[in-house]
Amino acid sequence: MNYRPYQKIERRRSRRIHVGQVPVGGDTPISVQTMTNTPTTDVPATIAQIRRCEQAGADIVRVSCPDQESALALKEIVRAVDVPIVADIHFHYRRAIEAAESGAACLRINPGNIGSNERVKEVIKAARDHDCSMRIGVNAGSLEKHLLDKYGEPNPEALVESALEHAKILEDNDFHEFKISVKASDVFLAVTAYQQLAEVCDHPLHIGITEAGGRRTGTVKSAIGLGNLLWAGIGDTVRVSLSAEPEEEVRVGWELLKSLGIRHRGVRIISCPSCARQGFNVIETVSALEERLGHIETPITLSIIGCVVNGPGEALMTDLGLTGGGAGRHMIYRAGKTDHTISADRLIDHIVELVEAKAAELAQPKAAAE
Repeated sequence: MNYRPYQKIERRRSRRIHVGQVPVGGDTPISVQTMTNTPTTDVPATIAQIRRCEQAGADIVRVSCPDQESALALKEIVRAVDVPIVADIHFHYRRAIEAAESGAACLRINPGNIGSNERVKEVIKAARDHDCSMRIGVNAGSLEKHLLDKYGEPNPEALVESALEHAKILEDNDFHEFKISVKASDVFLAVTAYQQLAEVCDHPLHIGITEAGGRRTGTVKSAIGLGNLLWAGIGDTVRVSLSAEPEEEVRVGWELLKSLGIRHRGVRIISCPSCARQGFNVIETVSALEERLGHIETPITLSIIGCVVNGPGEALMTDLGLTGGGAGRHMIYRAGKTDHTISADRLIDHIVELVEAKAAELAQPKAAAE
C-alpha cells in the first residue's frame, strides 16, 4: 500500500543504543519484543518458547533471572537462540553481573534499587566488559517510597521523576547505553508519562501498557495506548503485555506496527465482518488463512471480502484478493485486477498457494540484491 502524506508519522529523535545486534532508537526500525513465561531454569522449555517467538517475528526476548541458577542458565539459552536476550533483574546486583557474564545482551535493572554506588559501579563494569546495554524499567506498581510520599499516588510526574533519577545514576558513571520505560496498567497514566518523558530526554524509549490483561482486553488496551504513542512518533521498541503466550504478544505487536504503516512483516489480511451477502464463510476462511500463513515473513497484503459490494475496491489496494461470487465460484484478483475464479472447495488451499508463490517472487529481487 502506498501511504499518503497525511499518513506519515514523524519519529521522535532519540539516541541509538544496541541490544545485541538489534539497534534501538535513532532512525532504526521499531523493534518488537516479548518475555518468556517458562521457568528460566527449565532450559529446554525456555529455548523452545524463544524459538516460537522468533518464528512469530520477535526481535528481542526478555528472560527473568530471579536467582543465580536462572542467571547462569542464560549461558546455554543464549547459545541456542538467534535473538538477543534481555535479563530481567530486580534488586540483586549479583544477578546482573552473572547475567552479563552469561551472555545477556541487555540488563533490565533499576540502578537506584540495587544498593550502594559501589554495587552500581560493579554492574556497569560487567555491562561494559560484556557489551551489555541496560533498560531502566519504571512501573507504576513499584514506585519508590519517597516518590509515593511526595506525590501521594502513582502519577505521570512520579514515573518520570523515578526514570530520570535512575538515568542520572548511570550518566554520573558515564554509562549511556540504556533505554527507559515508564509503564502502567492505566492507559492514560502510561501514555501521559511517556509523553512527558519524551519531552525531557533523548534516551530511546521502550513502550508498553503493563499488565494489560488477557488476549482480548490486553490487545484493546495496548492498541489504544501504544497506538496513541506510536502515532505521535514516541517509542523505539515495543512490548505488548498479555496474559497469553509470548508469541501472541509478538503477533499483536507486529499488527500494531503494520496498521500504522511503521513496519511490515508477513501477510496483512483485510477482511470484512461478513453478512448475509457473503458467498463463502468469511470468518472460517480468515481464521484458517491466519493460521496457515503465519510462516510467511515477506510483506504481502491480502483482501478477503465476502461479496462484490466492497470486494473489487479492496482488491485494488492489495497484492492478492478474493471476492465472493455466485454459483459457488469466487473471483481471485492479482494486483487489483481480476485474474480467475475458484470453487469454494479449493478456496483456502488455493489462496495459500498464491500467497506462498507471491512471497517467493518478492524474495527473489531481494536475494539478488544481497
